[in-house]
Formats: sequence, structure tokens, C-alpha cells
Amino acid sequence: MAVTRAIMQLRPILAALSRHKVATLLIVLQVALTLAVTSNALFIVATRVVHLSRASGVDESHLFAIRNGWKGGQNATQIDANIRADLEALRHVSGVRDVFSSQAYPLENYGVRLAGVRLKADQTKRPPVGVVYLADEHAIDTLGVTLEEGRNFRPEEVSTINPDGAMSAPGIIITRSLADKIFPDGQGLGKTVYLPGGPSTVIGIIASLQSPLTTTHTLDGDSILLPARSSDPDGVVYLVRTQSTGMTPVMAAALKSLEQRGGMRIVDPNSGAVTLATAREHAYATDRSVATLLSIVCGLLLLATAGGIVGLSSFWVSQRRTQIGIRRSLGATTGDILRYFHAENFLIVSGGVVLGLVLAVLANIGLMNAYPLQVMPLYVPAIGALVLWGLGQLAVWGPASYAAKVPPVVAIRTI
Repeated sequence: MAVTRAIMQLRPILAALSRHKVATLLIVLQVALTLAVTSNALFIVATRVVHLSRASGVDESHLFAIRNGWKGGQNATQIDANIRADLEALRHVSGVRDVFSSQAYPLENYGVRLAGVRLKADQTKRPPVGVVYLADEHAIDTLGVTLEEGRNFRPEEVSTINPDGAMSAPGIIITRSLADKIFPDGQGLGKTVYLPGGPSTVIGIIASLQSPLTTTHTLDGDSILLPARSSDPDGVVYLVRTQSTGMTPVMAAALKSLEQRGGMRIVDPNSGAVTLATAREHAYATDRSVATLLSIVCGLLLLATAGGIVGLSSFWVSQRRTQIGIRRSLGATTGDILRYFHAENFLIVSGGVVLGLVLAVLANIGLMNAYPLQVMPLYVPAIGALVLWGLGQLAVWGPASYAAKVPPVVAIRTI
């Protein structure tokens, strides 16, 4: 019965819309553009949220980093001796669990060193690329990463390298994601690979370790631990793991212990020491801002579309008082009037949804050509279509309810 009534109402609805072509077309276009924009915008928001929410693989709640610069006039031997002495001093600070030196730390977006990992020395095929962290036998415990296979570095395996020299080491530790790319069969432990500086053996595989880069998805977890300390005259990073999450006093004590070792260093008083939690906030500040801005834009578009539907429906109700009165006099019930306006709105929004789905797909293709964006799944605009249908029905409910309450006599007197 309900289906029959809906079909019977289709012809008068189409006839009424044909008399208001411009207004109907404007609403259809508004719905279409809203669907196309909101679908792509909310998809971008979702990818940003996933991007900034991904785990770094380290014990962020107990980690802080100190970026230590060196004053001029020190050679590689002096710098290496200073690093060894600094590490020993930091390990004796109350509240420190472990510490090691590197050139960068996760979420920093600085100090990145990349290395292609080849299976053969003469390999011509483009190899997988890993992000290198300089490390020692204390790195795994300090970072709090899980060693899934193999062993840790031994003290005698840790060397000193020049920042401009080729990276090489007898043995390296890599992340599971990089191991799977190099060795799809899952048998990477103990195999020989070739870094830019020569052959190395994979002596260990850790679960995960995010690179310092937060702006790319391709190198998220493809990391390499290289047993070395840097003699870079520009400086070094000390990664410190504490025994509790209250790191402020430990950070102050650690900085004080470095100050007591003479004036050969430069540590920025404002940004020289930073917790990994703070580094995460800074690294993803842009992502959060973009996600927030796009969410606001989508909300405003949906409100504007709802407002347009309410305004147009109210205008049509005021113009159709006579028609409504005649129908009421002929026996139309309140439900009949409500169903008429809801069905009319459903047809208009459906036209906009069909056009909007096409525009949403085309917009996604255009965005992929301009930016490193993934293919938008079809369920995203489909969900958007459901939202717009529901929003349209909600928006028209007020004007439709007003129309259904118009007394037949009052409406007929306007003839």
C-alpha cells in the first residue's frame, strides 16, 4: 500500500518540480557539490588521522632526546671521546634507565640518513630504501623496541664514522617491514646485504621503529640500526629512557650533568631537550590543523545544504497553500502531506547524489594526480550519500509538518 501511494505521488511531484526548474537544479547542484567536496575532504581527514595516530614502535612515554651541538675546533677523536664520556655521565643520572647516541630520533623530521639495501653488490634493480639510525648495544633497550629475531650489537662492533663517509658495518639490525621488503620469503636473518659502504649481515630483526620522517608513508617503518657513533662536528643526539613517566626532573638532571663536563657543547635552552610525546605534537601539528580545518569546512557545507533545503521547502509550502488545502478537502491526511514533501525531497537529493558520486570520483582522481593521495574507496561517497539523504529528510521535516497542519478551510479561502 505504501509503495502504491509513493508511485501515485511521483507524477504530481515531477509536475511540480518541472514548474520550478531553476530552484530544483540549484538544490541538485548544491547537494552534488557538497557530496563531492565532503567525501574527498573527510577521506583526507581520515587518512591524516590514521597517519598521525600510527605507533612509532618506541617507548614514547619514557623517552626524551637531547640535541647536543659541539663548539668548533674539535677533531673526530675528541668528539668520540666526548660522546663516550657524555653517555657514561648520563647513565649515572638518577632516574635514567639507559641512553645511546644517534644522529636523529623518531618524529624529529631532521637528521635523516637513507641507504639502499641491495642483495647483490652489482644489483641494478632499484633496491628497498631504509632510514639509518646510528646505534650501539644500548639502543634496543633505550628505545624499548622488541627484538624478534637474532641478537643485539656487541660493544666491539660499534665503530666511529664520518658524517660524509659511506655507511658500512659488519652487522646491522633492521625492522620487520624492511626485512619483508628485502626478503619476501621471510628468511632475512643471517643473510648478507649490501649498503652503500659495503656488505653487512642482518644479525637482528626488530618489530618496528618509525623513521624520523613523518611526512611520508613509504618509509614509515623501514629502519636500519647501524652500530656506529658519529664524529659529526655539528653535533649528536642523545636518546634517554627514564624509569618513570615523570621526565621533567630527569631531563633537568641530565642537562646539568652535561653542563658539568665543560664548555665544549651547545644545547638550546628551549628546544635542546624534548620528550618524544612533545616531538609527536610538533611533528603532526600540520596534520591536525588540516584535519580540523577540513572537518569545519565539511560541517559548514552540510549546514549550508540543509539550510538551502529548508528555505526552498518553506518557499514551496507558502506557494502551495491552495494546492494543500484542496488536497486536504478531498480527504488527504496529515501523513499524505508529509509523505508528499519527503518524497519530493528524496527525489531532489537523489538527483544530487547521482551527480555528486560522479564528481567525487573525478575529484579524487584529480587530487591523486596533484598530491600523494590514495584511491578513495567507494564506500566513502556512499556513506556521504546516506548522510545527505538523512539530512535532506531532516531538513524538510519542519516545512512539511507546517504544511500538514494547514487547515483546509484557511487554505481554500486564499483562492
